[in-house]
Amino acid sequence: MKRDSFLSDNCPPMGIYETLYAFLESHGQFMGTEGTHPWSQGFPLTTQLEGGPPLPSSVDVTFEDRFYPKAWGHPLLRDAIANHFNEFYGSSIAPENVMVFAGGRPGIYTVLAYLKQHVEVRIGNAEWPAYLDIMTQTETNWRVVPFTEENGFHPPNSVYFDRSGLNDKTHLLPIISNPGNPTGHTRAGAELEELIAMAEQPKNGILLDEAYEMFHPSKGVSGIQYVKDLDNSNVFLAGACTKGLQCPGIRIGWVIASKKNVETMSNYSSFGMGGVSHPSQMYAVELLESGRVAQAREAVDKHYSMQRARYGEAFKNMGLGVFTGDGGFYHWLRLPDGLNAGELNRRLFKHGAAILEGIDCDMARPHTKDPNYVSPYANWFRFSFGPLLPETFESDIAILGNVLEEYRADVTAGRRYGTAFSSATSTRNTQSRKHES
Repeated sequence: MKRDSFLSDNCPPMGIYETLYAFLESHGQFMGTEGTHPWSQGFPLTTQLEGGPPLPSSVDVTFEDRFYPKAWGHPLLRDAIANHFNEFYGSSIAPENVMVFAGGRPGIYTVLAYLKQHVEVRIGNAEWPAYLDIMTQTETNWRVVPFTEENGFHPPNSVYFDRSGLNDKTHLLPIISNPGNPTGHTRAGAELEELIAMAEQPKNGILLDEAYEMFHPSKGVSGIQYVKDLDNSNVFLAGACTKGLQCPGIRIGWVIASKKNVETMSNYSSFGMGGVSHPSQMYAVELLESGRVAQAREAVDKHYSMQRARYGEAFKNMGLGVFTGDGGFYHWLRLPDGLNAGELNRRLFKHGAAILEGIDCDMARPHTKDPNYVSPYANWFRFSFGPLLPETFESDIAILGNVLEEYRADVTAGRRYGTAFSSATSTRNTQSRKHES
């Protein structure tokens, strides 16, 4: 007799991983191996950028680094992170305002896992796929903010704090990736200042995911620049060494918050995480050396601004709708009428390529995908130029252009093509889940 698992049946992989598994099944190779085209992937180049600093090749490990790590993070790294923000943004945070995690997403997960029940999350309709998984598993109460062509996928700050229909006890916590993933839209300057001011009002807070902090023409955008009273707020700023510092593999991230909220997160770490690897933390200390970061900011902006511009122009010439902002390393693209991203992916798999389908970024969809659900983003997709070398540009555009042209011709001729879900559907549990959006 086959025994049922003791573990939850409602734990599918994040949407990006579903695409990777479907690609492996179709193409017979892992995405990222030689000869594949990782347009679905959210990682940067991990080699030295032109004009950028070299990446450390090693890190010293002493007998002290083999001790158990401190629950809140290594003192040297907390100092380095605090200095990083204070020097560039003119803030005055203390090391005690820094909580170190094994990457950015464990920090986000921890904040949501310990939210009080009267806190409601507001999140844009098109956001980073993992937010949906994290909110579901932490049983977070959330409501979706519309992201549409009409509002440019960039609704005003006030929408996130709209109290219409709420009772007096409800508090609000927007979750916003800034610069945005998948759209690249960025809140900076006066708009970001207004957002933080709203978040510091009574009954409000914010979880601002700043993973793409350096990927903006300003060379750095962070809400910390405008926080007035961090220790008397529910402002949470998440960051990591993953993107601008080009080291996703070391798994170092952080959350900047009030000392009280850092204490709560460190208490969780003491029993639920056990701290973070000392060697990884010491490697991050080297990455955050101030002169090195200044050089990295210049190189990141130069390289990725160039890539954003030329891929965007090529996509327009293909007939794709380009709705990308001025930050991050993604393009947010709309297919012509009659085409959908699931079928596009099936066709790209044959050429060793893949994109991230818009439905995976849909924060209003059922968690375990229901084939009867119709996403507003069925004909949208995210294209990542994060891991792409400059010399692959022409071949990237040729592959996507040829596949798109063939797909259009098949549709025009009335030849059959797939549904709004990709071939990854075969690997997905289609059990639906109720949630309010």
